[in-house]
Amino acid sequence: MTLIVVFVVIAAGAVAGCLGSLLGVGGGVFLVPILNAGLHLQWDVARAVSLMTVIATSSAVSSGTAGKGLINLRLGMTLEVASTAGGLIAGYTVDRVGNHTLNLIFAIVAAAISALMVTRLEKRNVMLDPNVDVGHFGGRYYEAESGGEVAYQVKRLPLGMFASLLAGMVSGTLGIGGGILKVPVLNAWCGVPLRAAAATSALMIGVTAAASVPLFYSRGQVNPPLAAAAVIGVLAGSRAGFWFGGRARARSLKLLMAVVLGVVSLVYFKRALF
Repeated sequence: MTLIVVFVVIAAGAVAGCLGSLLGVGGGVFLVPILNAGLHLQWDVARAVSLMTVIATSSAVSSGTAGKGLINLRLGMTLEVASTAGGLIAGYTVDRVGNHTLNLIFAIVAAAISALMVTRLEKRNVMLDPNVDVGHFGGRYYEAESGGEVAYQVKRLPLGMFASLLAGMVSGTLGIGGGILKVPVLNAWCGVPLRAAAATSALMIGVTAAASVPLFYSRGQVNPPLAAAAVIGVLAGSRAGFWFGGRARARSLKLLMAVVLGVVSLVYFKRALF
């Protein structure tokens, strides 16, 4: 591994960390294409290194949002039961999946989530009445965009559990962090505002990734120098993500997620079909 590669990985990690902290998706969905398609690393290495950065992003984002009311701990820990199970399943079965199938899965998942986010650009899921009953899994937090405290109620919890199981499997299979599924599902179908969904997902993805990483490490698939370089970049990028996230509108964040995932989808459809 040359010095140039180290700097490229640090820079890629910084971009992944920034976008990951903005959107709560862990950054792996941006880092894996750079490592796999850009630097031509094998899927197993790119996946394992990415999951290490997912844990780092989760730690950085969770510490940065703690105390702001954005993390819904009760909802997150409930959904994490399903996510961890999915991550363990993927950790034991992923070696049976070929590269062509991985490319195609990545492309389809990214395209579907991109389309879903476009349909949700103008929907925010917040209630401005601070005295409303939020139920067992709902929450409240201060939102500058609304100019005060907002509340939300969680709907369709069984759907959220199923999506979390799939997210855990996607995380362990592709190394991208399950936030790519959790955030859009929580926002689109479970009634959770984007910022709260992103913060809660950021907490969850670290636990999910931690369930898979020991299996990959035991197989020698974790490259420590690459992982260290990527984590350094992720931690630096996460700080920038906090700054932008506090000033961006929810609509802009959704549009950013849709555009980035659309580009990633096109790259992997090309790799799968040609």
